[in-house]
Amino acid sequence: MIPMVRALGSVRLALLGMVLLALGAALSYNNPVSTPVWVLVVPLAFLAVNLLAAIATNPRINRRAGLLIFHIGLLSIIVLAGVGRLTHLDAQLEITEGGAFSPQELSEVNKGPFHSGALDKIAFVQGSYTVEYAAGMVRGLTHSQVLVPDGRGGVVTKVVGDDRPLVLEGYRFYTTFNKGFAPVLTWLPDTAPREAITGTVHMPSYPLFEYKQDSTWTPPGGKEIKLWLRLKTGLREDAPWVLDGKGASGVLVVNSGVRRVELQPGETVQLEGGKLRYERLTSWMGYKVFYDPTLHWLFASAMVAIIGLGSHFWGRFGARLQHTPAPSAGASLKHVSASEISGGRGL
Repeated sequence: MIPMVRALGSVRLALLGMVLLALGAALSYNNPVSTPVWVLVVPLAFLAVNLLAAIATNPRINRRAGLLIFHIGLLSIIVLAGVGRLTHLDAQLEITEGGAFSPQELSEVNKGPFHSGALDKIAFVQGSYTVEYAAGMVRGLTHSQVLVPDGRGGVVTKVVGDDRPLVLEGYRFYTTFNKGFAPVLTWLPDTAPREAITGTVHMPSYPLFEYKQDSTWTPPGGKEIKLWLRLKTGLREDAPWVLDGKGASGVLVVNSGVRRVELQPGETVQLEGGKLRYERLTSWMGYKVFYDPTLHWLFASAMVAIIGLGSHFWGRFGARLQHTPAPSAGASLKHVSASEISGGRGL
């Protein structure tokens, strides 16, 4: 039994596990939805068994306190990384200013098979935002306001950005470069039931697609409508600039069949199947949503591993440094002649 356990903890199997893990990491690069989480979990489980066997059978590990603590910390990291992959969630979100978060709006969702978070308990409303740009359109800080219920019937305003996430129920919402404008539209059909529908159409990311602010929309009972926004945002490429939806305006160009109409906010056009009203211009913000319940435990495990490794090396080398005798009084540097220096033996 023990020889078998010792074989499981061999260095060769550890190398094989690391190769498999490297392959899994390459396949999982950038979190493609089509890649199963098992390409990472299986190598991690393999490495965990290998490391556990090594801890149990290798006396060079289990008889040295510092080294034992380091390997236990390393084992914890491997196990937690695997658990994190099984329970994680990565997704994208576009939310309109003034709109409330809804789990159904998540896109490109990539989650572990045992993910059991509390997305349905998350509530916040997107507020306005600004994005700073340096000259040359170099993106700087994003200041996105979100309104979060305070639990007492009110709301608190929080400002989040690319490196300042909104953390709710363990989910972390980071702003991204993906943001833009959206016309608020109302569709009133000509036929019953004549119930007006109001919504938004998100235009492509701005200013990345400054000259491609177009999209299509098919209203209920109507034909496909081509929409194009002609924006005024004060955009400058040769000087610092701040993207602020409050200071922007836009004319909505509507193409339906052979008809082309330009609408100002508040104007209506009669189209085949109903009337289209351009209510106003608003904006939308894109978020990256991330969830991993093991993050804090991973940090603690890393600290344990560092402390164990530091203790081990201090025990091996620190004590020697403390007992290294100091140079005796009167000792001097060896005299080096000029000929030795010219011969390449000097400094």
